[in-house]
Amino acid sequence: MKQKIVFALLMGIFTTGIISFALIALNIGFSDIFFKIWFKSWLLAYLMVIPIILIIGPIIKKLVDRMFSNE
Repeated sequence: MKQKIVFALLMGIFTTGIISFALIALNIGFSDIFFKIWFKSWLLAYLMVIPIILIIGPIIKKLVDRMFSNE
């Protein structure tokens, strides 16, 4: 269980950080408040995605396992 939690925390940091950075850069460009907006958006996305990874991750894993159980 510890490994799943650490995985979710680390995966959340990288995925939300990269995606929020790219989307904000595309939508508002780089300005003097870019990092303030990015950090706020990243933090919100991170807080949302951790429970999602922990709840939906096992469901997705079971689905994928079922899809490839015949191989």
